Amino acid sequence: MNKLKQTLAKVNKIDTFSPYFFLPFILVLYFFTSLFDFHRFELFNVQVSIWPAVFLALACYYIGVYVIDKLQWTIPSFGLSFLGKYVVHFIVFLTLLGLASYLLMIFGGGFGISDESSRRNLDPKLNFFAQLLWFGVLLLLSYKMILEKHMTWKKVLVYGSIYAAVMFLFLLMGYRTPLIIMLFTGIIIFHYVVKRVKLTWFLSALFVIGVAFSMFGFLRVVSEDTTKEFNSREQPDVELTETEKEKLLTVEQQVNLTPKWIRSLNGESVTGHIVLSKIIEYTQEEGYLNGELHAGIFNTIRSGEQVSPRMKVTEVVNSLSVEEGKYITRPNRTTTPTFIGQLFLDGGYVLVGIGFFLYGVLISLIYNKVKQGGIRSFHSVAYAFVITLFTVSMHTGLLDLIFILMLGFVILASAVIKTDDNDKKLSY
Repeated sequence: MNKLKQTLAKVNKIDTFSPYFFLPFILVLYFFTSLFDFHRFELFNVQVSIWPAVFLALACYYIGVYVIDKLQWTIPSFGLSFLGKYVVHFIVFLTLLGLASYLLMIFGGGFGISDESSRRNLDPKLNFFAQLLWFGVLLLLSYKMILEKHMTWKKVLVYGSIYAAVMFLFLLMGYRTPLIIMLFTGIIIFHYVVKRVKLTWFLSALFVIGVAFSMFGFLRVVSEDTTKEFNSREQPDVELTETEKEKLLTVEQQVNLTPKWIRSLNGESVTGHIVLSKIIEYTQEEGYLNGELHAGIFNTIRSGEQVSPRMKVTEVVNSLSVEEGKYITRPNRTTTPTFIGQLFLDGGYVLVGIGFFLYGVLISLIYNKVKQGGIRSFHSVAYAFVITLFTVSMHTGLLDLIFILMLGFVILASAVIKTDDNDKKLSY
């Protein structure tokens, strides 16, 4: 018992949210849990190993973090320090713009959580700007908590209640990504400002959070109105031999031996593994897209009909499975490529290495700002948001223009805000 306590004490000394631990741990955990596939790998004929790409990504990420950590470099101000005093006011403006857009979207299109077809058909422009609501509230509340000289549990409860209210608004829209980003950014802020989150506590909370969000996704799927064409679950109409039909039915039966709710516990990571494997397989046969996927991020705001990056991923992975009589992702649905898959599809191992090296560099640059400027600065908010967004993108990919703009804004804000002026902030 004493040895167990000593071991736990050593484990809990780890800074759960440091660049060296948080993102790599989540990435490894994500792909480790994907190994419990309940015959889905066989169903979708997964043949290509993902592990060389995963290990390369981890190695390059660590190199980026280590190099910047040793050099003690931080993000420069780009000669824009004079803008620092306007950052908070601009965040308030973004929050109000997001609130107005959210209300217009709700009154104009209903609640996205009511059905998948409703969520996918919300007004795209209003939906884009509505995301600024949770983004602005997240930054303002986190920064306010950072500047509290005497944080009490009563104040924590007030901040937590406001957080929960905004999270509920986006729960009504059927979105998980904003909820996850808000939740983990809030936990990191809590860790640095209120009470240190021990690793054992974090692992316990991670299990509960993981199950909760998995069940949310599960309920969202099982509650779909299948009478609507958008929610159709028909498989490809292709000619299969009797042997192929029998094999397909046999594997489907093996998959169905495990209840859906159990499969859903790690369904996201299993799907991510399958998609990444299929992306690598696709590039072996068809070559890389050479930037087409990432260009699609900006093409979606152009006039006329455009194919979104995640729809392109759907086309890619389904092109390898349709002839076998099944869809990896249903038509008209988008596919989350994982960040490794996103990079691999456009440039293979080279782009994966470059991308994760830059991830490590950027995270370490901001973390150095925190170490130099102190915990009670906007840099802590920026670090919490950036590492959370990057970690979430391990599954979702970083293919949403709004998230890229948020990321750019937070990094620039951290660069221009002067640490010495922090006590003056949020005085509006």
